[in-house]
Amino acid sequence: MNTTKYPPMRFGHIAALALLSSVSSGVWGQTPPSDSEPSHVKANGLSTQTSAFHYINVDTGRTEGLFTQQPVYQRAIMLAKPTPDSDTALLFFRGWPGIWRYNETTDASRTSPRGQLMRDVYAKAGITFVNVDCPTDQWGAELRPGVVVSGPPPGCLDNYRQSPQHADDVRQVMQVLREQHGIRHFYIYGHSFGTISSRWLAKHLDKEIAGAIHSASINGPNLRAGYSVSGFNYASLTAPQLHIHHENDACRSNPYAAVKAYAGDKLVTVRGGLAQGDPCGGGHLHSFEGRDAEVAQVIADWVLRRKLDPVVGQ
Repeated sequence: MNTTKYPPMRFGHIAALALLSSVSSGVWGQTPPSDSEPSHVKANGLSTQTSAFHYINVDTGRTEGLFTQQPVYQRAIMLAKPTPDSDTALLFFRGWPGIWRYNETTDASRTSPRGQLMRDVYAKAGITFVNVDCPTDQWGAELRPGVVVSGPPPGCLDNYRQSPQHADDVRQVMQVLREQHGIRHFYIYGHSFGTISSRWLAKHLDKEIAGAIHSASINGPNLRAGYSVSGFNYASLTAPQLHIHHENDACRSNPYAAVKAYAGDKLVTVRGGLAQGDPCGGGHLHSFEGRDAEVAQVIADWVLRRKLDPVVGQ
């Protein structure tokens, strides 16, 4: 159980961790816009390593456990920063099951060519890519490797993602990035199941972020996950928003028509690519298979210059 609802900010350490991002696994993170190239801050004693990944481990101040109390941590992986050091970061919230279970050991199983591709596109543009985990008190029971579960993820569901507590936890990651790595502009980026987070964080963090990207947004009809964003009020958001969706997304919970109806001129429509395997998986149109680099470049162009290409692909 949690003993502190709104914890004080207590920050842990950052250590190097060789771990690549993977955006597979199906259901996939206020500065005025500028037409110029982004500004960069100097290192000023901050880490300037470009060959390592940085492990962020924040003590939230909460505890969990019925008989033995254990601290609750909010964790993230900051991929190698571009050179010169970037002052802009994408905070990425993955799709189903939405939980990375990060720890301080290298996990080679999460290394993927796609993750490296996305990292390299953003790094070339001067953007730092950060995979944000769910806090450890939201992990739930661990799923067995190779077992396909048709129900919701084991934890980190709508009740947490729509809460101010989620924003507080992410706020602590932002402060670590700000104080120790010179990041000044934050963008929330959610893919599929992760768009539950990207929408609610855009609302709760408000002017603390420079914008939010909602990729392959979940919009039902799953009553156990994603119910909190049904009828979400985008007009209440003050930070700029970008929506990206494949016009032939075959995942039932992520219909293109729903996004097209509310996104207006903030929508990027993706066409073409490869449709293979699970229609809600990382190798299908749902996750822009075959259009990965193009989608990443569109996001980078919007983040840095507010350039928006309404269509990607043929």
